[in-house]
Amino acid sequence: MLELRDVAVSFGETKALDGVDLTVASGELLVLLGPSGCGKSTLLRAVAGLQPLERGVVVVAGRDQAGRRPDERGIGLMFQDDVLFPHFDVAGNVEFGLRMQGWERPQRRRRVAEMLALVGLSGFERRDVATLSGGEAQRVGLARALAPRPRLVLLDEPFGALDRPLRERLVDELGPLLAAQRVTTVHVTHDHSEAFALGHRVAVMSAGAPAAVGTPEEIWTRPRTVGVARFLGHRNTFGAREWERLTGGVHRCPDGTHVAVRADLIGLRRAGAAPAGTGVAGA
Repeated sequence: MLELRDVAVSFGETKALDGVDLTVASGELLVLLGPSGCGKSTLLRAVAGLQPLERGVVVVAGRDQAGRRPDERGIGLMFQDDVLFPHFDVAGNVEFGLRMQGWERPQRRRRVAEMLALVGLSGFERRDVATLSGGEAQRVGLARALAPRPRLVLLDEPFGALDRPLRERLVDELGPLLAAQRVTTVHVTHDHSEAFALGHRVAVMSAGAPAAVGTPEEIWTRPRTVGVARFLGHRNTFGAREWERLTGGVHRCPDGTHVAVRADLIGLRRAGAAPAGTGVAGA
């Protein structure tokens, strides 16, 4: 559904994106995970057509998007500071994209009702958006993004401004909701737990490019670089020779290897008792 080839963006002398190659399959939910300044939001804006490319190709549903405006790409967008239109009620906000596409009024009303039911806001059609809670407003924003049946949805930290309990609840709801719509999604976050709860795959961004791409389990248990391991909170990282000294030479590693020891897998055993295993993934 989405293919990026050698995508690069620079701001002056700063490389925001540096030769990104990435694919997202139809119906997949890919999470871009990383700290501020790693390029994840810039990548989302480049896909949407909101950020010009220095070089590279963005392909959506088999079509090169070069020269196509954001409204011509068939992409749904939702941002952390997604602002609802204050002069429209809830229904007016949700149906905005449908109006732009020329849907007839009866079709719009049915689709609005369907979308509000999907996000748990049935009966909110005539509510003034100023009366909505933060969570309700984000649900309306999501319904608005999904209503026109986009081929691809881009979510840029949509729950980042919400308190943690509400954010966790909405994250729990988002995966099944997107699966029900069978929509391909790229979701940006800096939160590890959010990324691992949502993503079919996770791409950890660093210095303008993916440093590691894989399933949540692969990313967590086998980080590809020291930087990825430390970003994920694996603070116990050792070089090959240091690891050999710590283990008394039991575990020998090739030069250049780094070992990340997960705190949740560290345990105690009685002196002289046989270990249950090597304790090293892949050994």
